[in-house]
Amino acid sequence: MTIPETLLDVRTHADAGYRPLVDFGAWRVAILNFNDDLRPENITAMQRHNETDEVFVLLRGRCILFVGEGDDHSIAVIHAQPMAPRTIYNVKKAVWHTHTLSSEAMVLVVENRDTTYDNSPFCPLTAMQRKTIWEMAAGQGL
Repeated sequence: MTIPETLLDVRTHADAGYRPLVDFGAWRVAILNFNDDLRPENITAMQRHNETDEVFVLLRGRCILFVGEGDDHSIAVIHAQPMAPRTIYNVKKAVWHTHTLSSEAMVLVVENRDTTYDNSPFCPLTAMQRKTIWEMAAGQGL
């Protein structure tokens, strides 16, 4: 017996990358899967969300969450946080961040529905910052 969609909405995402799955009211739930852009050697910028926090939960695999201290236009210090499964990581509003994932990783993302590129700028990383991210990831086996 199939449950009507008016009662239950079931969504999945198995392809590479990010995909919003549920939008309701002011919130969005999405899945982030591995893609080549998130390999440590391919990370060239960090992003921040100027209007909201963003929550990440590792469902499978390995992920390192990188957060950056800085101002509106630059990042001074980068920190690496290896994520533990089924643990909530809340990146605060206006904090620079990015992540690298293992090939089998799946990360649940919860954010405001109106989080867009218009209110989520990117900050390019210097060659030294890119090297730092690569070294941090290599030190964690990613």
